[in-house]
Order: sequence, then structure tokens, then C-alpha cells
Amino acid sequence: MSSEPAPNPDATSFPTPTISLPLGLGVLRTYSGALVSLEILFGGLVWILVASSNVPVPLLQGWVMFVSITTFLLSSCYLTLLITGLADRINTNWNFVDLFYHFLALLFYFSAFVLEAATTAANGGAHVNLLPNSTESVLCITYPRGNIFTVMTYTQYSINVTATIFAFFVTLCYGCSMVMGFRRWMK
Repeated sequence: MSSEPAPNPDATSFPTPTISLPLGLGVLRTYSGALVSLEILFGGLVWILVASSNVPVPLLQGWVMFVSITTFLLSSCYLTLLITGLADRINTNWNFVDLFYHFLALLFYFSAFVLEAATTAANGGAHVNLLPNSTESVLCITYPRGNIFTVMTYTQYSINVTATIFAFFVTLCYGCSMVMGFRRWMK
């Protein structure tokens, strides 16, 4: 009688995932969890603000919308994995994934911030005024600066200024998260 050899326990077990952040709601009490929550909150505001301005310059603001929506969804999924504890069941080096994701998000959001700021600044001296005693409006251009020129109403301009400020804050949050992820990865 021949018997089959006993299975090798090393072949049937997987190494444990590498993660330095606490799982469950405890992640929200860490600086990293708070930063990811701010990334989601401010990123959602950028998305809402750019969309509510009716995207007056779709060529430039299309990238801003893509970045804000994509990072909003990815950060939400990442935080959900940490809160639910599913990250512990997925065999990967989460410290590296965290660093890599925040590095890419920082690059993308920095480019989105620059494009949103350029779009807003390109409005320069253009504004739409209502003619006195009339329902018609006239475009007033004081002095166009640079090669890009956009025309926005005062409301669109104000919304885009606010979106630029929030895009800067999101970029800052992703930068801080990347630095913290790098420190965890190096340990």
C-alpha cells in the first residue's frame, strides 16, 4: 500500500498581510485615517464644485473632474477596506500599497490643482455685466492675461476659486498621507 505524503504546511498557508494601521473603527483615530477622511471630504467638494460650475472649460476641467471622482472612489474603497477589516484578509504589503496609491494620487491631484488654478486665473479681467434697464448682458474684457482666455460668470468664477482652494487642500492631504505612508513602509 502506498500512501500519499502529508501536505506541506508551508505550501497551504499564506504569509500574513503587512499592515501597520489598525483595522476597524480604530483607523479613524489615527492621523492616516483622519487624512484619508479629509481626502474623501475635500475631494468630494472639489467634484461637486467643479460640476456645479457647469464646467465652463471642459478641456481643462475634464481632467479635474476625472481625478476628483476617481480618487474619491478609490479613497472611499481604501478606507472601507480598513474599517471593515477586509485588508487583513487580502495578502499584500498594505504599507507599500498605501505609499504607492498616495504617491499617484498626489501627482494626479497636483496636476488637477494646477489646471483648476489656471482655468480660474485665465478668467482674468473678463466678466459679464447686465446692461442697465435691460435684460441683455454684455461681455466686458479689461485685459486678458496669458495665452488661455476663459469667460465665466461671476458665480462660475467664485465657484472655481473655491474649487481651487479645496483642490489645494486635497493635494496637501495626499502629500501628508504619502509622507506618513513612506515612514510606515520604511519601518
